[in-house]
Amino acid sequence: MSKIYIEEKTIENENFAEKPLEKSEYESCHFINCNFSKSDLSGFTFTDCTFNNCNLSMAKLQNTALRNVNFIESKLLGIQFGECNPFLFSLQFEQCNLNHSSFFKMMLKKTRFSNCSLQEIDFSGCDLTAALFDNCDLGKSAFVSSILEKTDFRTAYNYSIDPEINRIKKARFSKEGIIGLLDKYGIEVE
Repeated sequence: MSKIYIEEKTIENENFAEKPLEKSEYESCHFINCNFSKSDLSGFTFTDCTFNNCNLSMAKLQNTALRNVNFIESKLLGIQFGECNPFLFSLQFEQCNLNHSSFFKMMLKKTRFSNCSLQEIDFSGCDLTAALFDNCDLGKSAFVSSILEKTDFRTAYNYSIDPEINRIKKARFSKEGIIGLLDKYGIEVE
């Protein structure tokens, strides 16, 4: 059975939690106001696609290819991005809620997170070289053995990063954000 290929299609106001999305390879497609909550998107391929105001919470992404995919004003709660196909994996997020998701050991170089809620995210073992966290809430997110070189945290907040167990050379922080690098020492900065 050959794989279906769909390109340059706009799909709006669909509830894929009730009727699953057709298993296919999607290129340059736009998904607008769609519900993928708890959907099984395993083995799908999305290339140069945009998800705008979509709910992908708890969707299964085992071996899913996400290549140059943009998420805008979308909900992605509890997503296991570490299960995705790593080949050409590339994402951008704007005004999204990704709380309780995991990027465990993913390559996220130059990934842009803008105005996102990133609470309790697992960034352990990730390569976030030159990534941008623009006005993002990183409360209780885990950075363990992560590469954070040249990563921009200047407008991020609520993070706690241990410089002794992460590579942070040339990472950028605001003066106020330095407290997030000192948490483990239990000192008070006034």
